[in-house]
Formats: sequence, structure tokens, C-alpha cells
Amino acid sequence: MIEIDNVSKFYGDVLGVNRVSLTLDPGITGLVGPNGAGKSTLMNLITGLMRPNRGTINVQGVTPADPQNYFRLLGYCTQYDSFPAGMTGQLFVQSTLEIHGIPKAQARAMALHALERVDLVEAANRSIEGYSKGMRQRIKLAQAICHEPKVLVLDEPLNGLDPMARAQAIALFREFSDAGACVIVSSHILHEVDLISDRVVLLNHGYLVAEGDVAGIQSESGEPMQVYIRSQSAKEIASRVFQLKHVLEAQIHQDGEGLFVRTRDADAFFLEFNQQVLHEQWSIEAISPADETVEAVYRQLIVPEQVAT
Repeated sequence: MIEIDNVSKFYGDVLGVNRVSLTLDPGITGLVGPNGAGKSTLMNLITGLMRPNRGTINVQGVTPADPQNYFRLLGYCTQYDSFPAGMTGQLFVQSTLEIHGIPKAQARAMALHALERVDLVEAANRSIEGYSKGMRQRIKLAQAICHEPKVLVLDEPLNGLDPMARAQAIALFREFSDAGACVIVSSHILHEVDLISDRVVLLNHGYLVAEGDVAGIQSESGEPMQVYIRSQSAKEIASRVFQLKHVLEAQIHQDGEGLFVRTRDADAFFLEFNQQVLHEQWSIEAISPADETVEAVYRQLIVPEQVAT
């Protein structure tokens, strides 16, 4: 869907992103990194709002050098508010479609459909100046999706939304993803990225640190993984699990019926532990990675580097 090939962007002597190469397929990609990591620069490059100093970007084979066709493929919801004075929600969305050359009657119908999807029909004819922060966020989202783009770039899209509106927005992102769109979501709230994303892209200091699904990144990072095991035999398991060569640590949960095991090779541990369970005939209620989250990966790959610098 999106091909980013050896892309660099500099602001004078300041590095935005450097030698980033990515292929983004349909689905939801979470863009993660600290302030100044290059997230905004990368989103501006993907959306064609700026051009790279080096490298190329294309969406379904179309490049920003062909803006008329390129921008038809993209929808962008910025984290910043900037609306024409006195404009209503419907006119804001409808005028965007008309600028793309869509006839007025069709643009009106498409705008109303987009407003329905973000639950703003009742406020459609009110001035955006009177909207709440959450409503302004939703009208920006309506403007981003009104033309059914193949790529959605969303910068802090859940900021200011109440819990119900957040759930509706996430369902909308998934709807686009399921229909074959590439959805890119940037957020500072890591558990939201966990909730939304099929894969993550980690940036730091303008460089690509890691990309892929969380489990794959953790496995390739070589960092020990923590596994949670729920069993009435937790204490016995804790005393015997060190027979497995990949186990580094075992800690009983405070309720006495679970334990956390840290292993340097999760795949080997699961295989060997399953064999041990069968041999010992332990009853296992649940077993799952305890730190297979975006936040855990962030702590492993980003935070140590920040501390070092």
C-alpha cells in the first residue's frame, strides 16, 4: 500500500528522519516514539505536505509528484485545529469534496454520510467555532474520511474524545482497515496504540528503531520476556520451572495461584514447559505473555537509549 524507500528529511542542520525504509500494508499501524522522534515529519512526508531531501514515497504506485491523484488516496486528521471562520461542520466537509471536483449535490450527500459516521449530524449546521474539543476532533475525522481514502493518517485522533466517542472512533478505524485501507495512528498514549494497532513502527532521533507486530519485535530484540502462568500448582511450578534452561526468574503472584516467569527464549520456553506440564500433570488455567505490549517494547528499545543520552 505504502512504500517508503530510504527517505531522509533535514531542516537545515536538524535531522527530521534519516534513511527510513518501510512497506506499510493494509491494517492499522501505530506510530510510536518520544517527542522529537520524527513521527510528525514522517506523517507530513507520507501525506505529501513536505518532500524528502532523499528517497521516495509512493501510495499504490502514485507519488506526491502527481498531487491530484496522490491526494485522492489520502485522508489526514491533524492534531491541530484550524478552521475557516464562521464555517459550519457540513460546509467544512462538503467544501473539501467540492475542491476535489465532486459535484455539489454528490458532495453534500457524501458529507452527510461522513457526519453520520462520526455522530455529528445534529451539529452539522452549527458553526465549528461553537464546537467542543471532542466535536472539533470528530469534524476533522469526518473531513479525513469523507472521500473514502485508501490511506488514513491520524495524528492523536482520540485526543479530547469521551469514552463513548473513543470507542466509536476506534470502531471506525477498524472498519476502514477491514475494508483494505492502510490506517496510520500516532499517539502518545501507548495503551491506546496497543488497543488499536495490528503492528507498530518505533522511531527515535529520526531513525527507525523497530517495526512489525509486538511479539515479533520483542523476539528479535533479544530482551527477556515475562510470562504469566495461572495454576493452583503455582508454588510447585515455581520450584521446578528452573529445570528448563531458558528460565531466568520465577516470582509467585501475591494471591499464591499464579506466577511470573522470565525467559530469554519464549518459543523454547513454551515448548519445553508444555512438555513439563504433561509430565507433571499440572492443571493450568491460563498462560500468556505478561509484557507483550507496546509499552513494554517502548521501555526495552526507547527508554534505555534516552537514559544513556
